[in-house]
Formats: sequence, C-alpha cells, structure tokens
Amino acid sequence: MHIESLLVQAGNGKDQVTGAVSFPIYQTATFRHPALGESTGYDYSRSGNPTRQVLEELIANLEGGVRGLAFSSGLAAITNVLSLFRPGDHLILCQDLYGGTYRLLEQVYGPWGLTASYVDTSDLEQVYGAITDQTKAIFIETPTNPTMRITDLSAVSKICREQDLLLIVDNTFMSPYLQQPIALGAHIVVHSGTKYLGGHNDVVAGLVVAATEEIGERLAFHQNASGAVLGPWDAWLLVRGIKTLGLRLDRAQENAAAIARWLETHPAVEGVDFIGLENHPGREVHFRQAKGPGAMISFRVKDPSIIARVLQRIQLISFAESLGGVESLLTFPARQTHGDIPLEIRERCGVTDSLLRLSVGIENVQDLIADLDQALTFK
Repeated sequence: MHIESLLVQAGNGKDQVTGAVSFPIYQTATFRHPALGESTGYDYSRSGNPTRQVLEELIANLEGGVRGLAFSSGLAAITNVLSLFRPGDHLILCQDLYGGTYRLLEQVYGPWGLTASYVDTSDLEQVYGAITDQTKAIFIETPTNPTMRITDLSAVSKICREQDLLLIVDNTFMSPYLQQPIALGAHIVVHSGTKYLGGHNDVVAGLVVAATEEIGERLAFHQNASGAVLGPWDAWLLVRGIKTLGLRLDRAQENAAAIARWLETHPAVEGVDFIGLENHPGREVHFRQAKGPGAMISFRVKDPSIIARVLQRIQLISFAESLGGVESLLTFPARQTHGDIPLEIRERCGVTDSLLRLSVGIENVQDLIADLDQALTFK
C-alpha cells in the first residue's frame, strides 16, 4: 500500500478478538499468566504492552525498518540509542542540531567517557576529517534544527559503509511521510513523536526504528533494562495522531510555502530558511531524498531588539516551544531550544539572537500571515 493508506489504517485489524477499528488501550501494568511457565506473550507493561506494540510495529513499517521501539520522550529515545556506545567511543554529529541532544551528549554522556565532534555534515570533507579510530557512528538531522541545513544521506551512508560506522538519523522534522532514511542507508532512525507524528501538542513520546534485527535486539534490551517506555494511553494517542499525518503535513507544507514567500518580502526580515524556496542551498539534495519541504521555517529579523515585541504581539500563533502540531508555534531558539549550546557554537551555526523558528500549522494561511504582519510591523 501507499504510505497514505498505511497511515490511515494504523491499528485497524490488529484486535482480532473484537474487530475494533481503533485498537484498544490496554491500561494495565501486569498480565495474568495462564499457568506456571506459560505466558500470553505479555507479562509486564515495561517489557511489552499490546497498545504500545501496535505503535512500535507501525513506525517500523512506515520507516521501512525491522524493529520499532516507543519511549517516554524523544530524548529518552536518543538516550536509548546512545546506550549502544561505551566510554572512549566517539560520535560525529551535525553542528546545527537540537540543543537537547547536545546537552545530553556533553553533560550526561561526556562525563561517562563518550566524546563527540560537531561538524557541518553537508560538507563531506568535514565528515571525513572528523573520523578517528574511536569513531563509532555519525548522527544526523536533515533538515537541521533550526537552520534547515541539508545533509546528503546517501553520501554519508557510503562513508559509514566504508568506515564501518553506524548511521543514525533524527527524522523528526520530516517524518516517514516525507523522508525514509533507512532506504537511504541509515541503520537507526529516531523521532520525537511529540512533534509531527502526534501532531496535536497533547502527547510526549519518542520512537526508534532499527534497520536490522541485531540492532533492534540490542535496542530492545536497553529499552526494557532502562524502562523509559511509553505508556499505553500515550501510545494510543500517537497511533491516532499518525492516522492524519499525511493530511496535516500536506496542508502545513502548503501554508509554509506561502508564508516563506511572504516573509522574503517583509521589510523587517533579513533572511528566510525554508527548503521549498528556490534559493535554498540544500534544495536539490533534499528533494533527491525527500518528497516535500516540510513545514518548518526559520527567519532572521534585521533588528534583534524587536524579538521580544514580536513574541509578545503574536495572537493566533503561540509563543511556545515544540513543533509539528496543528497549531502554529513561534520559538526563539537562542534562548529556548538551543539555550544550552555555548554562544560561540550557536553563532557559528547561525543560531543567533536575530533568529526565530516558526512551526507552521494548518490554520488559514491568510490569518497566519496577518498575525505575523501585525507582529513584525511597528507603527
């Protein structure tokens, strides 16, 4: 089936006892055993829950992997992936990445002996140059958060094959509806399910997909051992949200394209980062590996002193962290999502005090433009 049909049919037909179209929420911590030494296949919900299993099988299917795993947050999912490594191991990451990932590596795993280099992964020479004898993996966001830089996944996958490295891709900005990194050579895909997959700003979740059984088994061991699993109610919400992923992203992308073109003409705006624009430097590579630009826009204002007033004046758009929901959200990355990244690194990556990140929702696009116009235009 095409992905649009797979999305809508999420969970349908899985409950063979009742035939429920919406798979039930198994809100239970434990399961009764038929007899000593016998099991229904479920023992304790940390180790496995039917509702969570439907979600995990669904995300594996959508991403083209063999094993899906659901966690209590996106950072819990990344923590699970980082548990594959040992003290002394070295990772290469894109320099312009989510601040929470940077904080986790530098302040949690760094003291435990895991080291990391942050480079512009769109430049393959920088990727090659960062590889050491201790390097075990390359971790990529494409597009990056928040400046929308693009990495050629097939090219980096080739490097990983040559150097015997794992390729890990955070696919949160695109979702499997727009981009499927495993088909391009990734070994592991991670998502903040809170974002486009959930789609309604009402659930916090993380997902991991493994491309091979061996990696999947290792990740599943860490999931059960650490216990940061997604509860059945949240798993059900995520399955429900995924059903409308295609429709939501189609509308949000359409809105984002119109807003990005409008922002380019606004006198208060100095630059716009949106992959759908013809002048985006990574556009050609992106559309070789993804079928749409997504609905994230970053833009720079000419005068950073207006940032606080803009954030206070928006009315329809919410000044809030996160992204990917039906509601449009405006974020100030330098003070919010990327506040834990040192100033010199932020500025080198373009996460400056003039940058705003807009997650475009599915509202009427003219209403969104009107809200931005009144917020950006001071009389």
